[in-house]
Amino acid sequence: MAWRGWSQRGWGCGQAWAAPVGGRGCEELTAALAPPRLLGRRFNFVIQQKCGFRKAPKKVEPRRSDTGTSGKAHKRSALIPPVEETAFYPSPYPIRTLIKPLFFTVGFTGCAFGSAAIWQYESLKSRVQSYFDGIKADWLDSIRPQKKGDFRKEINKWWNNLSDGQRTVTGIIAANVLVFCLWRVPSLNRTMTRYFTSNPASKVLCSPMLLSTFSHFSLIHMAANMYVLWSFSSSIVNLLGQEQFMAVYLSAGVISNFVSYVCKVATGRYGPSLGASGAIMTVLAAVCTKMPEGRLAIIFLPILTFTAGNALKAIIAMDTAGLILGWKVFDHAAHLGGALFGIWYVTYGHELIWKNREPLVKIWHEIRTDGPKKGGGSK
Repeated sequence: MAWRGWSQRGWGCGQAWAAPVGGRGCEELTAALAPPRLLGRRFNFVIQQKCGFRKAPKKVEPRRSDTGTSGKAHKRSALIPPVEETAFYPSPYPIRTLIKPLFFTVGFTGCAFGSAAIWQYESLKSRVQSYFDGIKADWLDSIRPQKKGDFRKEINKWWNNLSDGQRTVTGIIAANVLVFCLWRVPSLNRTMTRYFTSNPASKVLCSPMLLSTFSHFSLIHMAANMYVLWSFSSSIVNLLGQEQFMAVYLSAGVISNFVSYVCKVATGRYGPSLGASGAIMTVLAAVCTKMPEGRLAIIFLPILTFTAGNALKAIIAMDTAGLILGWKVFDHAAHLGGALFGIWYVTYGHELIWKNREPLVKIWHEIRTDGPKKGGGSK
């Protein structure tokens, strides 16, 4: 009888045996070769398992970012990066995941406004010195030979023609453009997804609440947000000032992401979020609340105008409907959180927070002005 060799990877009856070409199968060969006293029921079961095909182990897949509570996959928005290969692990106690973000939100907001108060103090203190430095620079320019076509001079001329609000948001726009370029580097996708998208099911919870405010994956998303920010920059900076605006903007990004965390944990709809929309909604809501009769228009339909108050009501109504109905295009919870924070701040927060900064400024003034005492002796 001729024998045909099989592979030695466990598909036949062991690594050295082979199956007959047209004769008996694997089970018959085992029965013929095994001793009679070992042909018990239990031994036969073991032999048959070794002779059969090995059953592949079942893989336990972690929860994906686009999976809801029902386990069904939802269609991914074009505004977020493709994170199908990134696994998120929701906590078995979801309420506990909000403790660290809550403390981070409160602490960062306090630090932002405290830093803004010190920044304003330093700006006022250096304004006189800058005035005399400007007079000296103008005098030096008058006696220094001028260069025609100097690129640096053209940049300074363009910069000086910008309003205070436009100069303030230029740095924010540059940061968003830089992060957008980093999304285009394939080797950085995992790092960007981990630190520049906010998700309560991620292992990193706090830093993405701030970093995702400067993160955009879609060019259209970034262009729309930066256009709105540029359009409202002069109004919001004239209303709050440069230092207070930066504190409000950064705090709004963190607060809107925390509201998004709360809604995701409450509904079980985990998924990554990114973009400056929450902070920009704060800017828009603050301006529209303070100037409700101002006229606004859509960039593609400049003929159609409407009041700022009506625009704010329409945006809040749309985001509320999107949150209730579970629309997936935008993070409507972050939009609502940013809008409500903007309305609250210009109505009550400015009086409660910014106008009570004097104790901190006095402490900083004493630290800056009190030098080491000379003599060192006590009277």
